Amino acid sequence: MAHRNHTVVTEFILLGLTDNLKLQLLLFVVFLLIYLLTLVGNLGMIVLIQVDSKLHIPMYFFISSLSFLDVSYSTIIIPSTLMTFVAETKVVSYTACTAQLFLFCTAVTGECYLLAVMAYDRFMAICNPLLYSLIMSRRFCVLLVCSSCFMSCINATIQTLFIFHLSFCSSNTIDHFFCDVPAILKLSCSDTYITDLVHFTCSTVLVTSTMLLILISYIYIGVAIHKIKCPKGRCKAFSTCASHLTAVTLFYGTGSFMYLRPSSKYFVEHDKIISVFYTLAIPMLNPVIYSLRNKEVKEALRRSVARLYYALCEPYHKESGVRAGLREPETC
Repeated sequence: MAHRNHTVVTEFILLGLTDNLKLQLLLFVVFLLIYLLTLVGNLGMIVLIQVDSKLHIPMYFFISSLSFLDVSYSTIIIPSTLMTFVAETKVVSYTACTAQLFLFCTAVTGECYLLAVMAYDRFMAICNPLLYSLIMSRRFCVLLVCSSCFMSCINATIQTLFIFHLSFCSSNTIDHFFCDVPAILKLSCSDTYITDLVHFTCSTVLVTSTMLLILISYIYIGVAIHKIKCPKGRCKAFSTCASHLTAVTLFYGTGSFMYLRPSSKYFVEHDKIISVFYTLAIPMLNPVIYSLRNKEVKEALRRSVARLYYALCEPYHKESGVRAGLREPETC
């Protein structure tokens, strides 16, 4: 079966978002701008968390890991998407399509697990503050992130193996702007029932388990916040969860619509728009969500900007002071 796959289909053709040339040029500029903003926002968040010692706590360690994942799956998708706007032949090799699907599944699955881990972190911080620093040690946080990556690779490997063991003999044209699971399943000329079932089951187990952990965590968090008598303390506790809840709602809302359904319910044009949102918009918005709604990040950014300004301007001020000191005796 694998041999048949490679002899019949050696490459795929991506149709992209549109065949309108003027619209393609506009979308190229828009997508490139989104990608640059995603890189600047997420890499900036990672650097800020690394350089500011006050952000060296578990919550920001997980936020920097989330930023790394956002950069990763944006980089996996957007370059090939930009290619579909400007290239005459929008061809992607069989191997490249397989690799893109595997890496994308790994990154998206990793984000699901990481959002669940972040919910657990907020649960520990609010419901068990006395034990928080003891339990959420640096070693344990690294273990949680590594475990998320490991589980993500397993999920991506299972789905990729099942999908690319299908026969592709009738068409090699993917009506999408990247190698996504539903779009590839539509191309197969063999029975996709088992593969479709595996994909649906893996997606359901992933979303259900992580969402259940998030839901349980926030039920306990809600109860703990309700017990806080001071309105200021209650507001502060809730504000630490607001950014995470926003990110969870955006990510799971669009992802569930895309993957928690059989491939027979796949509607090309609608799903392309949804795919644009969760592959491009969400990675760009996450740094904004975690910075605009977080006072500690804002203060860290101000401190970093002030240090940078001082480092750049200090030599000039010293030189100006020396010159002023040399000129003083002459004017007396």
